[in-house]
Amino acid sequence: MRLRLLFIFLSFSLFASAQYSFSGYINKDEWQNSVYLSIVEDYRKMSGVYAEQIIAKTSADSTGFFEFKGNMLDAENRIYRIHVDKCSDMQKDINHFNGHCSESEELLFIANNTDTIKLPFSFGNQVFCSVESSNPKSNAFVKIDSLKNDMRFAYSEVRTEANRKLNNKKWFKALQAYGEALNEPIAELAIFAYLSDRSSDLHSYYVEDLQNSTYYDNLETRLEEAYPNAPYTVQYKNELAADRYMLASFNGASANSNWNILLYFLLAISVLLNLFLFFKTWKQKQSKTEDLKSKLSKQEQVVLEHLLDDKTNKDIAEALFLSVSTVKTHINNIYKKLEVQSRDDAKSLFIK
Repeated sequence: MRLRLLFIFLSFSLFASAQYSFSGYINKDEWQNSVYLSIVEDYRKMSGVYAEQIIAKTSADSTGFFEFKGNMLDAENRIYRIHVDKCSDMQKDINHFNGHCSESEELLFIANNTDTIKLPFSFGNQVFCSVESSNPKSNAFVKIDSLKNDMRFAYSEVRTEANRKLNNKKWFKALQAYGEALNEPIAELAIFAYLSDRSSDLHSYYVEDLQNSTYYDNLETRLEEAYPNAPYTVQYKNELAADRYMLASFNGASANSNWNILLYFLLAISVLLNLFLFFKTWKQKQSKTEDLKSKLSKQEQVVLEHLLDDKTNKDIAEALFLSVSTVKTHINNIYKKLEVQSRDDAKSLFIK
């Protein structure tokens, strides 16, 4: 019986210890009382406020202390965000549109279901500036943000186009190397997302680097080894394959661009030449028609027009108030002057 009770106690102790605790302080004079915990499964949405990512909400007490705790998180490391803002409940839908909230403060960190994380006040009661954690990976994003601040300072020292280009090249490699040195591939994805962002000045370096560097395949390997079932791994593999496909298509199009230009040029020349030949032939036929008609008298030209309209001798006679015999005489004279034997022969000489 005692052994059974001991076993139950130990089992309960293990179960009870397998829980997380994320706590900290906020300045209630500056922020709303509500604090939110989110799980980030899309590394393109690391920064911002997204309602669909929120998994828990708590309220700070009178001292500004808050805590999230439980045992519902993944056993593996995942990316989480704690944020506070200045928006009332009625303002949130408007101010958080598309993930943007200018009146918010957030902290990204890595954690799992057994981690204890504390977010104490820093100098001047600033929130989310330091992380005290049982997980050595938790503060990876804090380190990345610190490096980005160094980068921004380097850009601001000399504000010229030449300085910007030099810094772009330098910091692209520096950020990439720093991410790899963190030895935490899901934190490294934050740098990948930043460097590969199409709206960034660094994107052109990413496109060039993607063609020559083995870094991206190595990152994929690190993700598959550390997080084979995580959504980040699937997303990265899909994005990498899509970017490489687009790059291959672009390079193929560029290689064929000169040939395409030549083909379009030849096609344009061919169309213009055909139009010229058509116009020349039409003019020649028009000239020939005028020459043939000039051999006929005025009355014969009128009869010819009716003849070309497939009217019978009787119809022509009625239209011109002539006798049928007079029409026949005119038609015979037309045949002789045009050197033809029938109506069809005569019609073949003219364009209607």
